[in-house]
Amino acid sequence: MNKNIKKINLKDIGYNDFFENSCVSVANSNLSPARIIAEHKGLYILRNEISEFSAKITGKMMFTASSREDFPAVGDWVLIKILDEEQAIIHEILPRKTVLARKSAGKSDTQIIASNIDTAFIIQSPDRDYNLNRFERYLSLVESGNIKPVIVLNKTDLISESDLDIRLSKIKNRFKNTDIYVTSIVTGKGISDFQKSIKQGFTYCFIGSSGVGKSSIINMLAGKNLIKTGEISSHTNRGKHITAHRELFILENGGLLIDNPGMREIGVLDSEIGIKNVFSEIYELSKKCKFLDCTHINESGCAVLMATNSCALDKDKYDNYIKLLKENEYNSMTKFEKREKHRKFDKLVKTAKKQIKKI
Repeated sequence: MNKNIKKINLKDIGYNDFFENSCVSVANSNLSPARIIAEHKGLYILRNEISEFSAKITGKMMFTASSREDFPAVGDWVLIKILDEEQAIIHEILPRKTVLARKSAGKSDTQIIASNIDTAFIIQSPDRDYNLNRFERYLSLVESGNIKPVIVLNKTDLISESDLDIRLSKIKNRFKNTDIYVTSIVTGKGISDFQKSIKQGFTYCFIGSSGVGKSSIINMLAGKNLIKTGEISSHTNRGKHITAHRELFILENGGLLIDNPGMREIGVLDSEIGIKNVFSEIYELSKKCKFLDCTHINESGCAVLMATNSCALDKDKYDNYIKLLKENEYNSMTKFEKREKHRKFDKLVKTAKKQIKKI
């Protein structure tokens, strides 16, 4: 570890009363708090008030863990025992104040992206990856973790001012209660206002697909190349994404930034609260539905469908709402419930085939 690391106050890296109160209940006075700032295949890099340490979890933690959620994640506050100037052992994870998690691709497990985040910057660039529905997907994920979402439209130098105005108008209309920043590293547009939003001792997370410029923005905010960025493709106007792991960076102004590998596919899981917040307009309409258990798909007297059919409610917003609701319901099922659902569906298909043969 770097012997020249400056001593800091734990509050400077996000420690507050929430975590202090959690420590009070710990009887082992030999343990001290530290924050995980990076993870490398089971090896964790920690930061406390005096230095950085490399650390692993205890055998007991590994043995008792029942899921990936029981292992430390970047942003976690943990209790450690310091072995020497460079190494420590993680004994316990303090309760998480907020969690950014998703359904792992192709798996049923929950994957923690990062924890104890105050604000999540959801970044897209106006190229072929730009999509309002994807914004809603990220927003649902962030809101479910009790994290404040902020939309960032980056690389705005790629389009004309008139096209930018049109896209910005659509974003504002679709996400009325969400803060929005318009930025460009090339022209410097919006960077100053964006920098002012970063506050000392608060933790921020950057999420979005590969090539939207997350790493470049972090480098701009840091005033130095904390993260490598690849060259821009002349065909796609995208930088080759370099970040391969999650890491927390401490900026000169005291802000804390977590970078993440680009995520093309991001499944919602246990996101009912987030979906309700993002689609609050639909939830308000649902109170006027004829039936309390209305699914808003084909029922008569459905206020949501009537609003959609009359164009009072955006059709794309409605379609995305139904899609995310079904996905969240499916991903939240147990393995047994999923097998039973597939079994009933297979039985329905076989019955339909038999009926067709009889015709």
